[in-house]
Amino acid sequence: MEKEDFYAVLEISRNASGSEIKKTYRRLAMKYHPDRNVDNPEAEDKFKAIQEAYAILSDEQKRAAYDQFGHAGVDPSRGGGHASGDSFSDIFGDVFGDIFGGGGGGHRSQVRRGADLRYNLDLSLEDAVHGIETKIKVPSSVTCTGCKGTGSRSGASTTCATCGGHGQVRMQQGMFSVQQTCPTCRGAGSVIKDPCGKCRGTGKTQETKTLSVKIPPGVDTGDRIRLGSEGEAGEHGGPAGDLYVQVNVREHSIFTRDGADLFCDMPISFAMAALGGELEVPTLSGKVKLKIPAETQTGKLFRLRSKGVQPVRGGSVGDLLCRVHVETPVKLTASQKDLVAQLDASFKEKGKKHNPKEHTWLDGVKSFFDKVKL
Repeated sequence: MEKEDFYAVLEISRNASGSEIKKTYRRLAMKYHPDRNVDNPEAEDKFKAIQEAYAILSDEQKRAAYDQFGHAGVDPSRGGGHASGDSFSDIFGDVFGDIFGGGGGGHRSQVRRGADLRYNLDLSLEDAVHGIETKIKVPSSVTCTGCKGTGSRSGASTTCATCGGHGQVRMQQGMFSVQQTCPTCRGAGSVIKDPCGKCRGTGKTQETKTLSVKIPPGVDTGDRIRLGSEGEAGEHGGPAGDLYVQVNVREHSIFTRDGADLFCDMPISFAMAALGGELEVPTLSGKVKLKIPAETQTGKLFRLRSKGVQPVRGGSVGDLLCRVHVETPVKLTASQKDLVAQLDASFKEKGKKHNPKEHTWLDGVKSFFDKVKL
């Protein structure tokens, strides 16, 4: 039976690059892998054909011979190259090594960067707006001073006997070969014979550090401040990770923040709303006086320019927006109730319209019912 064209098997063009060949092979091999097609006996044959095609086309010399002479150029029985020169397990490890714990040989470097850490810092709105310098305590691992991070008293290590210094071991399961991190050295490729007594061979010790953090003015919830090299210590003398201080601004009793602007609700008396007056308004930088005009209605918004927040990343200072709420008097005495009743009666005198919104609303209601009757 004549073999199918290798390019057709891999579903690629004849001028495909090496990276395209490998990418396509990875996709097809995963698709037709026997473990994923237990109920499809044809998948194994397809998988073997894909493996054979990849073995030829991924090798420049074999590919050149195949392009010139076809299957005869790579058929061992005809003196050509040989399609199965690379075992299936070798190719499997090369292409899928990253999926099964890293492929290929080579000694893994013992020196590794430490992990990054995060510290959640709660701030008041005042501290977030004005900025503050504070101290935090962070539990983390630091480089052992006894062995300087090597994990060994003498600083020496020996090649791991299990993996031969590669950091990987190959597990053979039938026709499949899977590479895994060496359980003895955990991928380091070497083992410590005389572990440090202080860190027990880990190269790190636990410690609580007190750090000074400078919070710039204008930060908001979600902002992060990076403290370089203040994270976990690296392994075997590697560099430390970073510490990220995550800011969370607590709710304020008066103000709410929206970007660079601040908002507050401001209650005023019925008399001030009707007659006008002057009111002291709190801001994050002190008190200011706000003039309330006569006949002010509930919901009116007053804007105090540049009384908001200076954004941490630059830009214009925000504003303070005060929303007025007219308070209805409560717990009135008999005489006060009588005075209110007299005032209300005076509002209803013919020709006087002291409640413009009320009259507009009533006119709208009357018009609505007139239309309903029709």
